[in-house]
Amino acid sequence: MSIKSISAKIFAQYIVSKTKKWSRNPGASQQQVFEYLISKAEKTRFGEDHNFKAIESYEAFKKLVPIRDYEELKPYVEQVVAGKPDILWPGLPEYFAKTSGTTSGAKYIPITAESMPMHVNAARDAILHYIADTGNSDFVDGKMIFLQGSPELQTKNGIKTGRLSGIVAHYVPGYLQRNRMPSWETNCIDDWETKVDAIVEETHDKNMTVISGIPSWVQMYFERLKARRDLPVGAIFPNFELFIYGGVNYEPYRKKFENLIGRKVDSIELYPASEGFFAFQDSQSEKGMLLLLNSGIFYEFVKADSFFEENPERLSITQVELGVNYVMIISTTSGLWAYNVGDTVMFTSLKPYRVVVTGRIKHFISAFGEHVIGKEVEEALTEASIEHQVQVSEFTVAPQINPASGLPYHEWFIEFDREPQDLNAFAKAIDENLQKQNSYYYDLIAGNVLKRLEIRKIQPGGFNMYMKSKGKLGGQNKLPRLSNDRNIAEALEQLNF
Repeated sequence: MSIKSISAKIFAQYIVSKTKKWSRNPGASQQQVFEYLISKAEKTRFGEDHNFKAIESYEAFKKLVPIRDYEELKPYVEQVVAGKPDILWPGLPEYFAKTSGTTSGAKYIPITAESMPMHVNAARDAILHYIADTGNSDFVDGKMIFLQGSPELQTKNGIKTGRLSGIVAHYVPGYLQRNRMPSWETNCIDDWETKVDAIVEETHDKNMTVISGIPSWVQMYFERLKARRDLPVGAIFPNFELFIYGGVNYEPYRKKFENLIGRKVDSIELYPASEGFFAFQDSQSEKGMLLLLNSGIFYEFVKADSFFEENPERLSITQVELGVNYVMIISTTSGLWAYNVGDTVMFTSLKPYRVVVTGRIKHFISAFGEHVIGKEVEEALTEASIEHQVQVSEFTVAPQINPASGLPYHEWFIEFDREPQDLNAFAKAIDENLQKQNSYYYDLIAGNVLKRLEIRKIQPGGFNMYMKSKGKLGGQNKLPRLSNDRNIAEALEQLNF
């Protein structure tokens, strides 16, 4: 065991002990964050507009600061983008994380000198918790690859701007720089397919031990790596031990990855976003990710079923329950206030607080009142795939409201790596699994309002072609699992899939 490996174990124990201190006092940890945020931003434009001087409790905060999404916060953000200080947070942000919005074009999410370390430390701590949990630290001596956006940044009114993953690339600690791949030059390649090919050439003969990225894009890397060497990934990288991912549920990809790798490897799930690093998997045996309650983020939760009502109830961390689907609301040291991230989460544990991401509040199907969410379709597909020995590469679901004949239904667009022997039986299995999870969907099927779902097969590589047609191939881009309209469905149809 190397000195680096031994040091990692010692540091891991120290970080875990710090985590236990705040996680055992969740209410106090969040109250401390809340008080700091309010006092720090009291003299900002936003703080003055919302009378932060009068806020002495969470109840007062709820009365004075309404929930906002990016569109509603945009008038303030635009002032920050224009270079005006003290608008949402004291001074100016260090960076803007630029993301693609659906209705507003580009979004500019501020990252401040206080919020930036939270992104870096959370990623580090996720690995250290894994080391403490498993005792495995040998991988720190090997090469690590992080599939991410370009680290090249632009400047907007004196503030550096780019993708979050590209910004974070500038903060890789010195002790990891020698291990980190790909090279800076390769990381800066814009075209994703060219970039993946270059990464394959740089890494196929290296001692890779850790690989990180969004599963769909790591899958592309694995497929091209396997084609390059005509070997399973696990044989190309015999010391590959750990896969780190975030952004989407890994379960629909797990079987495919195990086949590409040729064996099982441990994994760590992360919950990062431009708005903050919210949670990471702290245990290999417990379900869910540890919600980070001491990282400059104050959390609120609204039950997803009531979110679109007028004045829905807002809950603090101490008021949440297990097994309820919540919309997550955040206030942060980057100046986001009662901000709707758009994600829905469900708590799997309250001691400590652990969550799973269940979907997006705007990514659901409720065209008929069923309110089917991402977690439900992913679990239904996973169970059916195991039963029918099917491998799915990618999928998305949309409502078919006006079929040529018969009842409406949910249409599943699926790209298979291994197709079912009986597509009809496979569709039936998915549908039955979905009915078990969602009583509204069951009632609509039983009441002959909807008919059973139908599957439309997508040709190999079809979803990548779709993402490329939208300029969203690779990087941190993710295909929505669910849509309440047929925009994606119609685009796929136009591409003659």
